[in-house]
Amino acid sequence: MSTTYTLDTSTSRANPTPAPMKRLTVPKIRARKVDGTTEEPIVMLTAYTARQAQLLDPHCDLLLVGDSLGQVIYGLPSTIPVTMEMMANHAAAVVRGSYHSVVVVDMPFGSYEASPQDAFDAAARLLKESGAAAVKLEGGEAMAETVAFLSQRGIPVMGHVGLTPQAVNVLGGYMARGRSDAEAEKIVSDAKALDEAGAFAIVVEGVVEPIAIAVTEAVSCPTIGIGASAKCDGQVLVTDDMLGMFERVPRFVKKYNDIATTIGDTAAQYADEVRNRSFPGPEQLYQPKS
Repeated sequence: MSTTYTLDTSTSRANPTPAPMKRLTVPKIRARKVDGTTEEPIVMLTAYTARQAQLLDPHCDLLLVGDSLGQVIYGLPSTIPVTMEMMANHAAAVVRGSYHSVVVVDMPFGSYEASPQDAFDAAARLLKESGAAAVKLEGGEAMAETVAFLSQRGIPVMGHVGLTPQAVNVLGGYMARGRSDAEAEKIVSDAKALDEAGAFAIVVEGVVEPIAIAVTEAVSCPTIGIGASAKCDGQVLVTDDMLGMFERVPRFVKKYNDIATTIGDTAAQYADEVRNRSFPGPEQLYQPKS
């Protein structure tokens, strides 16, 4: 399959490669929310490969290179074992495959929690090695100092509150958050702290809907919901979940397709044709020139 682009042939030292469209920027994403309202919701999906990025890029405002790749790509039991090398390499592939979306890369567990300086070193490495525009980290008030430290030094940060997968061992599982009054208040205060620290957007994951709405109303930056509320300023899903690559998905996922069945059926057809020797056929073979 090939894709035809109309290229802008004007280049510069900052953008030496012609691109079919101008990439969005972090300030433009942040500016989508005006006086507490985002007129056009922000679209974000995960991407892990160059080809996936090519297909998703025209339809998204943000592409998230999520540490969910640990489970989706590598078959790991959680996001905890994901490494800096994994994140940097996959983020670089997504940047190469995209022209339009802002590419955000997850900071892996253990790379940012110890101190703001450690977080800066890790984030700088990710952006240098990948070309991504921003990083995402999990945590609320405890991470506010780090978010401010990074933002003040030229590294845009997307926050993440509610269900934070990297804290699964502390949380005790992936259940929805915010059911108790105390936990609900903590999620809102966490989001406020990240907003005040300079986060340009905040992912709100796996929380009861009234809390997601409260967070969205409480912060000046856009909120990106996942298992939260349609009233968030945008939405994100793991692309492989949304496409139907897995039989079991979280409750908040809507399967827009059944790609797993398509792949299985196609592989079965290929296997049958190989075994009955109908593939390869004449159209796939090279013959001597007459």
